[in-house]
Amino acid sequence: MTNFIPVFPLAIVVFPGEDLNLHIFEPRYKQLITECFMEGKPFGIPAVINNKVSEWGTSVKIEEIVKTYDNGEMDIRTKGMQVFRTLEIIKTIPDKLYSGAIVNYPPNSPTGSKDLMKKVLSGMKEMHRILNISKSYKKPEEELSAYDIAHHCGLSVEEEYELLTLLLELQRQEYLKRHLAKVLPVLNETEALKDKIKLNGHFKNLSSFDID
Repeated sequence: MTNFIPVFPLAIVVFPGEDLNLHIFEPRYKQLITECFMEGKPFGIPAVINNKVSEWGTSVKIEEIVKTYDNGEMDIRTKGMQVFRTLEIIKTIPDKLYSGAIVNYPPNSPTGSKDLMKKVLSGMKEMHRILNISKSYKKPEEELSAYDIAHHCGLSVEEEYELLTLLLELQRQEYLKRHLAKVLPVLNETEALKDKIKLNGHFKNLSSFDID
């Protein structure tokens, strides 16, 4: 399916199903949000990577305008919907302050591997343990997808964008598994170094080495 959507480029990656709260202050986006909310239409958030609007993004729907300020600024709640690919940016739209894009929505498989996901979750939990981070999710572990946990795996924005371009859940799970396998040894070394530094200056109980 190909269609036209208003776009709100941001230097973040939004995943399908993600809850995203935004503060709207620019006149063009105040207009965009007001119109999309009144018409019940989604808008697109293409990721801005290295100061460049990227080809891929996610459509989002406005769930609620939480607050409207005297100057017209707004706090809104949105939810990520579908991954899209930009075919053409429409910079100027008659009577509009904002830009738009012609996009399509490539097929996106949600079917992954339960065993692979268990390994990914195990690696993520180990990372959180080392970093002393506590996370809770709105659904049971067995229902979590790669999209649900991607922001919690220590990916850079560039890596999150790379994940966004993967259209098979199996690929996304494998991507996260490889990432965690690369990061965890570094974190474990850092943890061991922290412990070593903490011990410095303490009385040490060490076994002697016999020289024959």
